[in-house]
Amino acid sequence: MRMEIFSEGGVVMKKKLLKMLLGTALILGLAACGGGDDEAGKGTDTASAGDAEKIYSQKCSSCHGGDLTGGMGPDISAIGASKSKDEIAGIIKNGQGGMPPNLISGDDLDAVADWLATKK
Repeated sequence: MRMEIFSEGGVVMKKKLLKMLLGTALILGLAACGGGDDEAGKGTDTASAGDAEKIYSQKCSSCHGGDLTGGMGPDISAIGASKSKDEIAGIIKNGQGGMPPNLISGDDLDAVADWLATKK
């Protein structure tokens, strides 16, 4: 019988609802961070490799915030103080935690990693 679901003030039901909401938020967050395929945007709305801030704005700011202080993703406003350009590029290329891999590639990846490495 299902009486135990409601027996302790709905604790079991609240836990299931919380898990469902957190799961949905995670899925929506990962979809928002996806940023799309770099190849699909060439020649249209993708920034040039020399404009790291614009690339960041298009591909990263939805999770890390327009000011780098975080949101769904962590605060990276001082990432250059603890990580080198190569380490930052590795994170962007391979992903980390909830961040999917390959959001930026090629010259754009190098430009963004170089720009973020200056954030100390």
